[in-house]
Amino acid sequence: MSTITLTAMQSGNPPVIPQPFNANQPQKVTLYPLSNYTFGVKETQPEEDPSVIARLKRLEEHYSEHGMRRTCEGILVCHEHNHPHILMLQIANAFFKLPGDYLSPDDDEIEGFKARLDDRLAPVGRIGEGNQAGDWKVGECLAQWWRPNFETFMYPFIPAHVTRPKECKKAYFIHLPKTKVLSVPKNMKLLAVPLFELYDNSARYGPQLSAIPHLLSRYNFEFVDENGNVVAMTPGDGAPEGYVPKTKVLAGDDTDMKEGNGTIE
Repeated sequence: MSTITLTAMQSGNPPVIPQPFNANQPQKVTLYPLSNYTFGVKETQPEEDPSVIARLKRLEEHYSEHGMRRTCEGILVCHEHNHPHILMLQIANAFFKLPGDYLSPDDDEIEGFKARLDDRLAPVGRIGEGNQAGDWKVGECLAQWWRPNFETFMYPFIPAHVTRPKECKKAYFIHLPKTKVLSVPKNMKLLAVPLFELYDNSARYGPQLSAIPHLLSRYNFEFVDENGNVVAMTPGDGAPEGYVPKTKVLAGDDTDMKEGNGTIE
């Protein structure tokens, strides 16, 4: 009976040490608890357009005069029981959108964006009480959505046949400080929506908002309590027994929140 001898192959070169698991990973992001923030209301901000048709007509007029419209929106993240929540506006008890808006044609992108965030969320009358206009830490651009035509649908890419898109919407990560006062117009609601609720839920929130969990998956989070102590880190210690993340109404219209399926793009 023949015997087969196995000889280990060896190389004259030193072994290659693999990169650590978190190589090229973005720096961890610190999330503060929802209870650290103060929420209020301010004067109503009526929608500029009474209908979707009117909104698209205004976009067409803007494009004719100024070219492609630029829109910036903010992804503001805090946590509740060590689960990330996104601060989001709800309009007419059915439509959801991130804070932000379209920029004026001559606006610098970041400074104009900060002004739009102030319009939506800055408390009135508190700028002189230790707060400054445009006091937002605008982080990375996490996504770009493109509107190829004068229609409601947007794409996370420019279709091959489109050379002149009508609008570019950017979603920026807004790094919230330890504490902040936020006020929402009386005709809107400010919600804290858990990633659990957004994930794979385009039927309710639309493709842009339901994509946010994917956009944030690149980050490791550090969860801090009200006293500034780190209480969990990604992957986290888990929520209290029986806790299920759910949307919380923080401020705004005091009518009952309805389970509408509408989205606003």
